[in-house]
Amino acid sequence: MHISRSAMLGVVLAMLVGIGAPAFAKTDNVYYGVVQHVSLQNIKVYNPKDKSAVSFLIFPKFDQVFSGDGKETYQMKDIKTGQYVKIYYDQHALGARHANRIYLMKNNNAVKRSE
Repeated sequence: MHISRSAMLGVVLAMLVGIGAPAFAKTDNVYYGVVQHVSLQNIKVYNPKDKSAVSFLIFPKFDQVFSGDGKETYQMKDIKTGQYVKIYYDQHALGARHANRIYLMKNNNAVKRSE
């Protein structure tokens, strides 16, 4: 039995469409800690409770930096080493952790106040 290339391509495409993309969870992961390093490409955060440090990629034109209560917005340049942050992240892009939102917190986990 001989199958033409176009028929084979149609079968393969039908199979791929039928499988579909995997469903990702709608909720982000959350990580709390103290900023050890920050640049335009990534941020490294240390969690003193479990003594672990995790790095997150920052995509170009990232603009999701907020006060702890979410009412104030900040720029990446406002994040400094030693600040306490809460990061919402996922690992959908090539399995690398990347930050979706960053919240600037007080060191006691309370909301950072803006005067």
